[in-house]
Formats: sequence, structure tokens, C-alpha cells
Amino acid sequence: MSAASSPDRRSVFFFDIDNCLYPRSLRIQELMQELIDSYFVRHLSLPASDARALHARYYKDYGLAISGLVKHHTIDPLAYNREVDDALPLDDVIKPDPQLRRLLEDMDRTKVKMWLFTNAHITHARRVVRLLGVEDCFEGVTYCDYAAKVLLAKPHKEMFEKAEKEAGASKGEECYFVDDSALNCRHANERGWTVVHKLEEEDSAPESKAGRYQIRDLEELRSIFPQFFVKGSESARDQKETSSQL
Repeated sequence: MSAASSPDRRSVFFFDIDNCLYPRSLRIQELMQELIDSYFVRHLSLPASDARALHARYYKDYGLAISGLVKHHTIDPLAYNREVDDALPLDDVIKPDPQLRRLLEDMDRTKVKMWLFTNAHITHARRVVRLLGVEDCFEGVTYCDYAAKVLLAKPHKEMFEKAEKEAGASKGEECYFVDDSALNCRHANERGWTVVHKLEEEDSAPESKAGRYQIRDLEELRSIFPQFFVKGSESARDQKETSSQL
């Protein structure tokens, strides 16, 4: 068997994007909520209070507001994406994150495949990782395809199956997952994935853990999964940075 056709036996490390690769304190979620509510007001001719309530209901029932809009209304998902996700002023909010880039670069690509896993459309996913300066740190992305006839999103099992297929994971034991959503984490846990629930510093820990691990900083992945990091990578980088400052 040639090298090109040999099976890829690496584990897959799935990273959520929003409120995971960047902190919730950037308030991008709040900006998105405002745009979604405005969309409901404009396109469904609803008063603001009703728009917020319907938005919340669709999010609870379907995991995404757009899923409810498509199911119950005549909505073009790609037009919605242009007016909501793609309209976010991300260039003013998200800046390159050298520490995040170092963390991702230090992961051993001979042992683990780096993969993005998001409920956003591809345009938003690409935009965020480009602004963070980490777009070349991942081998692929599984996203909610707004151009598809059926919208698949976390936490539905079909979305997790799609992620496994696209990333080439043959079984759940090969999958590792970081997400800020407790609901998404619990569903990944049920599939046999090794789950890391990302919390913010100010968050209270859930009464029932959503995954095997809870972290408040992605840097904690180094100590949780030392097998996936190049040995001595962190100390070697620290020494290099110290010497460059002398």
C-alpha cells in the first residue's frame, strides 16, 4: 500500500469556534443576538418582544434560530447568513491571538488531526479563524451548511455523524472535543467522545458535569492531554522567547 493510500490512524481533535477559540467577553454572541432579533422583526413583521421570544424558542427547539426559520417560514438561509453572521463587525472585535496559535502549533500533528466543528456557516467560520490568525492550524471544518436542503447542527446526532465522516474518524473513541455548550458536550459524551467543556472564569460549574473535563483556559489542554503535544514544546518556546529578550 502506498503512503498516499495508507489509512490515517490519528485521533481527531474537534474544536468549536465561537466562545471557544475566543472568549465570551468579546461579546460577539450579544452582537449576533441583536442582529437575529432584528431579522425576526423585519422579515416576520413581529414586535421586538415577540421576536426575542420566538428566537429563544427556535434556539431551544432546534439548536439554531435559522433552523426554526427554515422549518416554519419562507426564509433563504444564505440571505439570512448575509444579514446576520456575515454582517457582524468582527474585524473591529477579533484580533490575532499569538497564545492560541502557539497552543495549536504545539499539538503533535503526527498523533492528532485538528478539526473545526461549528454550527455557523462556512463564511463565518473562515472569517473568525482568519482574524484570530489560526486558519492554517486546522485540516478541515465541519459546519452547518446553509446551502443544504436540510440544515444539520449540533447537538443533533446527524451533525456529529457528519463530523466523524468528514474528519475520517472511524469510532467515537478516536474523537476529542472542546465546546462551550454543555448541551453539545453532553451529546458528544453520549457518542463516546472524550469531551472538554470550556467555561469562562466567571461561570459556575454545572451541577452535573457535561464532559469528562472542565477547563477555563485552553492552555489547560496541555496538562490534560500531554500525549497530543510535542514533548517539551512549551518549555522550548519559553526559553526561545526569553533569550530573544536578552
